[in-house]
Amino acid sequence: MSSTTTNTSDSEVNYSESDISQKFLFFNVLKDGRIHLLLPPTTKVPPSCNPISNVLTKDVNISESVSARIFLPSSASTADKLPVLLYIHGGGFCIGSPFSENYTRLVAHVAAEANIIGVSVEYGLFPTQPLPACYDDSWVALQWVAAHSKGEGPDSWINDYADLSRIFVGGNSAGGNISHTLLAKVGSVGLGYEGAKVEGMILVHPYFGEDDKMWMYMCPTNEGPKDRRMKPAVEDLARIGCDRVLVVLAEIDGLCGVGKMYTEELIKSGWKGKLEIMENKGKDHCFHVSNYLDVEAVAIRKRIVSFIHNQG
Repeated sequence: MSSTTTNTSDSEVNYSESDISQKFLFFNVLKDGRIHLLLPPTTKVPPSCNPISNVLTKDVNISESVSARIFLPSSASTADKLPVLLYIHGGGFCIGSPFSENYTRLVAHVAAEANIIGVSVEYGLFPTQPLPACYDDSWVALQWVAAHSKGEGPDSWINDYADLSRIFVGGNSAGGNISHTLLAKVGSVGLGYEGAKVEGMILVHPYFGEDDKMWMYMCPTNEGPKDRRMKPAVEDLARIGCDRVLVVLAEIDGLCGVGKMYTEELIKSGWKGKLEIMENKGKDHCFHVSNYLDVEAVAIRKRIVSFIHNQG
């Protein structure tokens, strides 16, 4: 099934019901081939808008198509290097950005509370870049982080302050899905950089869609309803390339069921690592991204801190 690279915002296009070819959760496909995103474009803020005063923030270009926002606690010392969290935002593979106010605030809070370096990835979004661009771009970002393992990478903050033997990969919703795909690849082919190691994976309200026609439309090269990026394969679960996994679920999230199934299949796969599970009672999908002061949102961040420092 093919897709198009043309997209419009709600204010730019008028059309009737009869003009729609296909309807999906986040976009409509029009008969003339255009893709109409149903949510407004993400508003981006400069790194100076970081609300946490004791966290330094800057933006970097990783490649021609991939960039990131980096978060560094101001107390960082070259004598006591810090774990690194590669964070992958959610948004149904077609919206969201690490440069948004919500994700800047979220990763800044985690960096401050866990005393880690955060690298929040800007990956290609549908329809401008159909899947698998998001997976490919995120892999490029992970490789970029790992390339600093001998202190000779392109970014001075990571060279000077990062412990690359303690990389964590995580994200929410679509970002959780992408994180799983990255760790399956790490388990299969490795990182390729001596001294670099992924210690843990963090999946918050992860997306695993089973028979999801929207995901398959966004990925023209999909392998059908059992595509292993959408429905994790047993062999991929068995070789997840880290020692520890944290999965956070939300009780009334429509994806809670597939999230629980993921944890059950991970256990049954024979993977030898340690699995931790947290459930937000009475909460819906990714509430913590915007409602960062919510008691349960604070609890998620505390659990992430505990997980990173292996305090569970």
